[in-house]
Amino acid sequence: MYLTGAQIVLECLKEHNVDVLFGYPGGAVIPLYDALYDERNNFMHIRTAHEQGAVHGADGYSRSTGKVGVCIATSGPGATNTITGIATAYMDSTPLLVITGQVPSNLLGRDSFQEIDITGVTIPITKNNYLVKNVELLAPTLREAFKVAVSDRPGPVLVDITKDVFLSKTEYVKCESEYKNDSFDLIEDDVLKRAAKLINDSKRPVIYAGGGVKIAKASDVLIKIAKKACIPVVNTLMGLGTIPRNDELSLGLVGMHGFREANLAVSNSDLLIAIGARFSDRVVGKNDSFAKKAKIIHIDIDESEFGKNVKPDIYIAGNLKSSLEKLYSLIEEKDRKSYIEEIRGYAVSNNNDEGSFLPKNIIGILNKKFDENCFVATDVGQHQMWTAQHWKFKSERGFITSGGLGTMGFGLGAAIGCKIGNPDSDVVLITGDGSFRMNCNELATVSKYNIPILIVLMNNKTLGMVRQWQRMFSNKRYSETDVTDDVDYIKLVNAYGIEGFKVNTLDELNSIVSKINKLTKPLFIQCDIEKNESVYPIVPPGMPIENMLFEG
Repeated sequence: MYLTGAQIVLECLKEHNVDVLFGYPGGAVIPLYDALYDERNNFMHIRTAHEQGAVHGADGYSRSTGKVGVCIATSGPGATNTITGIATAYMDSTPLLVITGQVPSNLLGRDSFQEIDITGVTIPITKNNYLVKNVELLAPTLREAFKVAVSDRPGPVLVDITKDVFLSKTEYVKCESEYKNDSFDLIEDDVLKRAAKLINDSKRPVIYAGGGVKIAKASDVLIKIAKKACIPVVNTLMGLGTIPRNDELSLGLVGMHGFREANLAVSNSDLLIAIGARFSDRVVGKNDSFAKKAKIIHIDIDESEFGKNVKPDIYIAGNLKSSLEKLYSLIEEKDRKSYIEEIRGYAVSNNNDEGSFLPKNIIGILNKKFDENCFVATDVGQHQMWTAQHWKFKSERGFITSGGLGTMGFGLGAAIGCKIGNPDSDVVLITGDGSFRMNCNELATVSKYNIPILIVLMNNKTLGMVRQWQRMFSNKRYSETDVTDDVDYIKLVNAYGIEGFKVNTLDELNSIVSKINKLTKPLFIQCDIEKNESVYPIVPPGMPIENMLFEG
């Protein structure tokens, strides 16, 4: 059958079981939205307040569901507004399809109205991108884009389509979806055997698990390995949830703001098993001092990560889940309980101020209330680290946060996308006043679609993490961090028809959350905290991760 390019786009999306779109209409994509008008029964479209919010929405949708997130933007500023969201997804390996409109083919290269070379701009932050100027190439390009987005190490793909292609007609033949990860699996048996021998012979092994475990849906086999060989597990920020935080083998966050027991376990280990992790500077600290007593096994799907930051003794390249399943069959059952108890002894006991209105206790109340079937999204800053440290994550996709790029303003859009993808689950956004101001315009989206998320604002009237660094490392020279122009956030959310509460005590917070049986409408809670409240431990930049500060 003959269809327009705009119709073909929607048919290709249906081929890949896409039924949710995030976007914002504009001149170059009017034909696409015109075609969408006839397909409203097949797609839920979320029109955000800004294109950045649309990409973050698609990102949160993808991270929480494991599906490809799809968003649409028009040419020029619409396309450039997607860049931060694309870069966020790229750094955290989130599969997205970003469709942008472009000026007609005959106007390309003429500095036409709202023309931008978005494929050129996004080369460094996409797995691949395409400019489609021929309608006959449109369907094959979109199909390839989906395959690229999910294959091997996932990531965002951008398809830029000229307006005349949307309007042109060609024959469309439906194809079966190839929406699957065909990642290579060329693991050599001798490499696996050498890795297994190191694990079997080690006395003080540690598993260092990252976001790749989530992406590969390999949490179950990771836990099986940890249990069989009795190996403690530390997590990167992106890896939290790959082992339940209340498990006896879970040591929690490692690195700059990692727990003492997690950092010292790594530093004193004789074998570090890195799984789906990339040895980020926030984890490693000083490279030549990281796990210096340990042999290192690195398991990852992306061969470019091997030796990029830390040189492994053995690396295993290939499908992560398959690699771990084969490794599981080769490792021996061990009893290392005395070793685990020794590591637990590294922990710093801090039960003071249990009744005080502190971030740890605020998070504790929220965690107790929303313990099961809940997703937690954050923005970036102190509140993000407090959440990473103190929320007891139980599922591999339960934590939605920007790790690699550290994008302030990510949280609200991501929480929207998360809730759209998981309508039967509770979604809690924990944010800070600095991050919240970045994209609070997406409250309009929350209100328009009555998206029942809980927004918890930790308001310290400052850019908290930057201020903490200024206090600790810049002689208390607080340059442009204090937020003195107070905003009445309750009035702000009320303006969007969202109910809001301000609390200053744990009792007040408890009183509000205890009345929530199920989130059926958006809700906002402002928690006013002290501006000098800090995230500890902290490893000063460039120092070994065992050099932790607990005050300063």
